[in-house]
Amino acid sequence: MLSDILYWLAYRLIGYRKKVVRRNLAASFPEKNERELRGIEHRFYHHLCDLLVEGIYNLFASPHSIMKRYRVKNRELLTPYFNQGRTVVLMSAHYNSWEYMVTSLNMQFFHHGIGVGKALSNKVLEPWVFRRRTRFGTQVVYADTVRQVVDFYDRYHVPCALMMLSDQSPAHADKAYWTTFFHQDTAFLYGAEYFSRKYDYPVFYYRVDKVRRGRYEVTLSLLCEHPQSVPQYEIIEKYVRTLERDIAEKPEYWLWSHRRWKLKRTKNQE
Repeated sequence: MLSDILYWLAYRLIGYRKKVVRRNLAASFPEKNERELRGIEHRFYHHLCDLLVEGIYNLFASPHSIMKRYRVKNRELLTPYFNQGRTVVLMSAHYNSWEYMVTSLNMQFFHHGIGVGKALSNKVLEPWVFRRRTRFGTQVVYADTVRQVVDFYDRYHVPCALMMLSDQSPAHADKAYWTTFFHQDTAFLYGAEYFSRKYDYPVFYYRVDKVRRGRYEVTLSLLCEHPQSVPQYEIIEKYVRTLERDIAEKPEYWLWSHRRWKLKRTKNQE
């Protein structure tokens, strides 16, 4: 009920980032007509409001409540790597719910969970949200410390699960991996492939499906078992194509309100 009220306020009354959403959808799906694009738009705003309510709920929910709402279907795929003492990289995106995974990562798998993210811009709210996200053992790290953290756990042979939302827009165009994504020149974070190649960590992609409102199922799939044995950029490119396929199947569940294509290639990237 609260989400439905928020939908009316955000979409009908305020029109929150409606221009951004429409521009992103039109550029990404040139083959769709106006009616189809509006249908995706409406469903996206309903989902966005669900995410907002769930995001607040997630900060207060019990372990039992979170695990009931966010289920990894084939978590056993990671167990052999834990038994071998191997860290794994988990690549995903801002598709369906991601906050539940941040909070529950250390409960979902035997590996020590590390969520690699970005701090909130609100410096007053950030410390409190950080404490709530990490209350069940997940370690959240940011770009300025992630190299030291990964190196520390690798040096002491602690098997970790590195959760990386690699669809986030990079801060610098010249440090990004550039490819075509939904018909557009797009910059992607290279960190997941960087760490997997440096330490030869297996890389998994995980897809999040919305079973119904407030209920999600996660499916893991192996992208690359030995990153040092494949050509550079093969892993990130495979990730991009897998994500593009999933978004095209149910586009309303991706974060279209994000200004994803604001970066432009520099001369060094051409």
